[in-house]
Amino acid sequence: MTRITIGPFNRVEGDLEVRLDIEDGVVEAAEVTVPLYRGFEQILEGRPPLDALALAPRICGICSVSQSIAAAAALRGTMGVQAAPNGVLAANIAHAAENAADHLTHFYVFFMPDFARGAYSGFRWHDAARDRFAATSGSAGREILPARARLLEVMGIIAGKWPHSLAFQPGGTTRAIDLGERIRLLAIVAGFRSFLETTVFGDALDNVLAIETGQQLDCWRDGRDGDFCRFLAIADELHLDRLGQGPGVLMSFGAYHGDQGSLFEGGVFDSGRGVVPLAVAGIAEDVAHAWMREGPADPAHGVTIPDPDKPAAYSWSKAPRLNGRPVEVGALARQTICGQPLLQDLVAASGSNVRNRVIARLIETARLAVSMEQWIRALRLAEPFCSSDVTAGEGAAAGLVEAARGSLGHWIEVSHGRISRYQIIAPTTWNFSPRDAAGTPGPLEQALVGTNVGADGAGSVAVQHVVRSFDPCMVCTAH
Repeated sequence: MTRITIGPFNRVEGDLEVRLDIEDGVVEAAEVTVPLYRGFEQILEGRPPLDALALAPRICGICSVSQSIAAAAALRGTMGVQAAPNGVLAANIAHAAENAADHLTHFYVFFMPDFARGAYSGFRWHDAARDRFAATSGSAGREILPARARLLEVMGIIAGKWPHSLAFQPGGTTRAIDLGERIRLLAIVAGFRSFLETTVFGDALDNVLAIETGQQLDCWRDGRDGDFCRFLAIADELHLDRLGQGPGVLMSFGAYHGDQGSLFEGGVFDSGRGVVPLAVAGIAEDVAHAWMREGPADPAHGVTIPDPDKPAAYSWSKAPRLNGRPVEVGALARQTICGQPLLQDLVAASGSNVRNRVIARLIETARLAVSMEQWIRALRLAEPFCSSDVTAGEGAAAGLVEAARGSLGHWIEVSHGRISRYQIIAPTTWNFSPRDAAGTPGPLEQALVGTNVGADGAGSVAVQHVVRSFDPCMVCTAH
């Protein structure tokens, strides 16, 4: 048995280390270490409640809007108010723009450049992959970065700036949109849709979203250009549908809420039971192998107290569990749970794996482009965007949203006009959690087991594919 340590990983926000036990070139066990502690939960305690709207977005510069919306939702629960319908729509538009930009960044900047590496020089597709996806020199970068920048102009119109905007409030959004700005928003989304259709998919989004089975996907992509199809061809040759198998349980809080319900309904997918309702009360945080002191497991009553000398600990990340089980979160979970036909069919056939995680993010991006246009048209410009009936509240509440990487929860308690407790469970905390008290590995730790690294050891491209398929954002993970 050989033990190796890989890290720090590049193309990751924050620090990440992975220790692997390898036998005959195959990973037998893995430990995922988050070596960074940040302390946002402690920073927030004792402050006026509305300070959360300024501080929580600074947890991350990538999912800033997700953090803002989670904080605003938690505060709204303590205040007992309803957000203005226009504010809900505007927040959904901004949130979708951030998440869609994140999906494209993951695909083009974090994930696909690995196929341009010399390790694949013997494959027939390598030269084309290098020319298209190589970091800094690939042609895709010259197309994706301007498209992403244009999409994020949505933030300037709705939120004033990005990241770390103060526009997202318990009562809605702070700025009304006028007719001219609605036209600008529609133009931006139309341009984004055009980019997806011409560059990513090579087909109209309506045709892409009409694909319901893996067999239909294979027929549709045959002979078609587009970076999605290039990925599918590579994934098939490398058998990425057999790599990085997750724990078999997927979870989503539900995303993009409105008067007619949520665009993506929440729930839990269990490979043995299908989709079932989510019982939030079943969420608990285990710290057996985290550099944290023991406390209540329920995040609504939890504490975050560092214990850097704790025996048997190896990560600053807690180990969140749902009814005692590790769960995977992310776009694959969202799309499977909300009933997206293609992803349900792919998961039924091969489970959660590297290939299906990437497919889910791109299919979700297509769905968001269509939905953003619908939300923009649904804005009632003569009506308020933020409720004025917002007063300070007391008590406890939770803000549960979906960031690009998965389920994000903020649990707040307000007493005597101050935050008395604040707990955060981020998507990467779920996916990159350490072992719990029962010794059960976290989702990534499980997904790495069985990975064939051969003689490459720490230089294994397969390990990179598994880790990047979860798209880690380590600065969100430990507070």
